Amino acid sequence: MHVTGKTRVCAVIGDPIEHSLSPCIHNAAFKHLGLDYIYVAFRVRRGMLRGAIEGMRSLGIHGLNVTMPHKIEVIQYLDRLDEYASMVRSVNTILNRDGLIGYNTDGVGALRSLRIHIKDLGDAKVIILGAGGASRSISFSIAQEAGELVILNRTVWKAKELAERISKATGKNVKWGGIDKIEDEIEDANIIINATSVGMHPRSSESPVSVDLLRKDLIVFDLVYNPLETKLLKEAKYVGAKTIDGLTMLVNQGAASFEIWTGEKAPFNIMMEAALKHLMKSRNEPGKVNFKV
Repeated sequence: MHVTGKTRVCAVIGDPIEHSLSPCIHNAAFKHLGLDYIYVAFRVRRGMLRGAIEGMRSLGIHGLNVTMPHKIEVIQYLDRLDEYASMVRSVNTILNRDGLIGYNTDGVGALRSLRIHIKDLGDAKVIILGAGGASRSISFSIAQEAGELVILNRTVWKAKELAERISKATGKNVKWGGIDKIEDEIEDANIIINATSVGMHPRSSESPVSVDLLRKDLIVFDLVYNPLETKLLKEAKYVGAKTIDGLTMLVNQGAASFEIWTGEKAPFNIMMEAALKHLMKSRNEPGKVNFKV
């Protein structure tokens, strides 16, 4: 990669950030398309975010990905938000063009991932497990596309609060309840999405859904990406269900960011291949793998 004074710089900021997959994913895409861009990672600690965003302005950094713990705080330092980021009140992508514009590509990343198996969600009943940041980031998009959305969470009032907020923003009636309602709701569901941390390393022996409830006509989507194949996905494959892993979601939302910055269609397969190669190199160091974009 030949870097010149004309090379556009994109980056990811967060803490921790050292083992982010984003540099390998995006630089592979830039190289494949012959674009004069480079992508790097910056560790930005709590309390330093305002300075980092002002640095983006001053240095003319073209685009940023924003990961934990800055996705909400960063909003106050931007000039405007796109419609989806404004609804979700969370930003994971910034474009520096006539001011700093905040976006959230998690929703489109989730929809692109689902469309691998189902092109139209209009008749689908979708269950989302969890009502935290991951659920909030995708549920607004899912609600607008799906025939029915149900949010189930261990802390019931959080599910109710999120469902009511989505209903108000989208005009869709979103159901909610506790995790104990899953047995009733899954009977006629088409898609189940795990947006909790259950199954994530080091709790990789756990699953948020009993294998007895899984069926071969379900699409099972797990946002957990460490390990890549969670217990939930293994058991879903065992019963013959279609599955979507967290890396697919990660690359799809990264691809949406790429398109915002470049105006070019992202080479998804190239980005996925780069991510998988990086993970293979890191497979003997599971404690060091950080799958953040």
